[in-house]
Amino acid sequence: MLRQYELVERVKHYDPGADEDLLNRAYVFAMKAHGTQKRASGDPYFSHPVEVAGLLSEKRLDASSIITGLLHDTVEDTETTLDTIGDKFGTEVAGLVNGVTKLTQLELQSSRTKQAENFRKLVLAMSQDIRVLVVKLADRLHNMRTLRFIKKEEKRRRIARETMEIYIPLTERIGIRDWKEELEDLAFAELNPDARSSIVNRLQFLHEEGGDTIGRVIEELQRVLRENDVDAQVTGREKSPFSIWRKMQRQNIGFEQLSDIVAFRVIVEDVESCYRALGCIHGRYTVTPGRFKDYISLPKPNGYKSLHTGVIGPENQRIEVQIRTELMHEVAELGVAAHWRYKSGEQPKPAREGRQYRWLRDMLDILSNASGPDDFLEHTKMEMFSDQVFVFTPKGDLHAMPRGSTPVDFAYAVHTDVGNRCVGAKVNGRIKPLKTELRNGDQVEIVTSKAQTPSPAWEAVVATGKARSAIRRFIRSKQRDQYLGLGKEVVDSAFRQGDYQLTEKALRGILDKFHVDSVDDLYVAVGEGRHTGREVLYAVYPSAKSEAAQAAKPAKKPAAPAKTRERPSPGVPITGLISGMAIHYARCCHPLPGDRIVGIVTTGKGVTIHTINCNTLEDFADMPERWLDIGWQIDEENPQAFLGRIHAVLANEPGSLATLSSVIGRCGGNIYNLKFTSRGEDFFEMLVDIEITDVRALNNILAALRATPVVNAVERSFS
Repeated sequence: MLRQYELVERVKHYDPGADEDLLNRAYVFAMKAHGTQKRASGDPYFSHPVEVAGLLSEKRLDASSIITGLLHDTVEDTETTLDTIGDKFGTEVAGLVNGVTKLTQLELQSSRTKQAENFRKLVLAMSQDIRVLVVKLADRLHNMRTLRFIKKEEKRRRIARETMEIYIPLTERIGIRDWKEELEDLAFAELNPDARSSIVNRLQFLHEEGGDTIGRVIEELQRVLRENDVDAQVTGREKSPFSIWRKMQRQNIGFEQLSDIVAFRVIVEDVESCYRALGCIHGRYTVTPGRFKDYISLPKPNGYKSLHTGVIGPENQRIEVQIRTELMHEVAELGVAAHWRYKSGEQPKPAREGRQYRWLRDMLDILSNASGPDDFLEHTKMEMFSDQVFVFTPKGDLHAMPRGSTPVDFAYAVHTDVGNRCVGAKVNGRIKPLKTELRNGDQVEIVTSKAQTPSPAWEAVVATGKARSAIRRFIRSKQRDQYLGLGKEVVDSAFRQGDYQLTEKALRGILDKFHVDSVDDLYVAVGEGRHTGREVLYAVYPSAKSEAAQAAKPAKKPAAPAKTRERPSPGVPITGLISGMAIHYARCCHPLPGDRIVGIVTTGKGVTIHTINCNTLEDFADMPERWLDIGWQIDEENPQAFLGRIHAVLANEPGSLATLSSVIGRCGGNIYNLKFTSRGEDFFEMLVDIEITDVRALNNILAALRATPVVNAVERSFS
């Protein structure tokens, strides 16, 4: 454990202007606050914050960060308050401590929700000051170093999984390489000890067999560069066991097939020398195809710059060579911490808002769109765990996207409004489907329309958390609006059919019975299928329930005169409701405007529309409370496309399928799907799904097909 004077001297060495008194007071304050507390290892608890401060000092962070490292657990684990820290050490330190403090007092339902909520708060805190994340990562690194002292295996594995899923990607994002690799190795040792042990043993065998191979390769590379007048420093570094294992898993190859267990770094004076060194190495050795990457012209999102190439190098070995300047090397090793480095007594320069922080802004967008902590955690994992491709706007602006991204992802990366209004995309000047996977170097132009809204189907084709969270947010908002409208119609219909008056005042009086806060919430609950219109009616007018029960009994004597009732309503209209949200058109019978229809209420999904003669309705014969009288109200000026299904028998001869599709197209139909169900020597049968406007359009297509010689038989299918 670092002693007080050792920590202060270390900070003063790289920051002569640091407040020595404040550092001393923080050390003593934390030691007294933690008192006799012990860690699982049996060490004094105070050793943990001291080690965290030591890790931060190794990265030469500013004095406020070092003090935060000393105090980061005092609010959580002692009686110290943030106000006390603010009074004694200033508002800057109090803000950093508040950002790092774990939120263990939160009363959450599960450990996963707790993890997600803590991560959400961490993102909010680090968006205001990235040093919060650096301190948190130092805290996690020391906890992982002492993980073996925790007795419960399940707890150790949970912490290791959390480290692997959340903290390692975050460490990679801010570019602190050695912390990332150590965290990976520590988590790997806990989660897959056998695999790690196997790789370590193989590496040890290579060392024994090959001798000082790394040294010999370094000497030859230096000689080649020196002969070409390139002044360079060459070093070699073996990849970590986890990096080797991950590559074996990703490429599905064995240990013996790996070509870049050791990476060689060439450090030169300037950018021009980087490309000269690259030319020397490519001129001397055979290049491995597909292994060259230029991160100088296209830096990684965390600011990493370097040239990477693979060659058949000295001693006929496949090696990876990384070429960079001294400044690039510092950023590669320290990442965001390099912005707090002190040089020649200069004051620290906080990181500027640049490309390396775009990922953090994307996380904030996800946070604003997420429905809850779990939703946010899911989407941020998507964002952090993906390899990347680089694509361009028509103006040449660069966007780094996760591998597997589509034009929809790109549209949301440009701006949420652009994503919401996306109707099409041009990739390299050609119109492409929105589900097209983008590749490195693609130029993407998004076509938008003010009338467009996100489609629920988009969620299945996007790869970024930002896009998915924005789409889900729109769907949630639109679903509520549609459930609200549907619920109003259902309640209104129930009251009209019973000839009862519906007033908002009456509904406000029954909110407690349904455990909702407002009349709109009550309508939404009905629209979602959690309650029925009759339940609302009976809650307002209890007598209506007894009247309905009496009316259902067989009459033993002349019944009392019934109330005068209005003409039955045509049913709840479904105008303007988007399929897939508040309503769903049944795939078993494919209802079309013009069909007699009925709605089946499903809890949490709204209403599913069936034709009145659908066989599926037999399953709901004993559940009349789930039946809903539904009526079509179609906007003739803006007709909507519906799916109709036909069963056709065609002659098995050349051109018959083309004739079928031609007839359907001439009649205004669009073939959506086609499936062969039977094939014989003379005839073949198929099911064809056609996009049309209503039953009349489908009947026109059926009539035209029946008049076509190659069509032996055709009829509408309800299955």
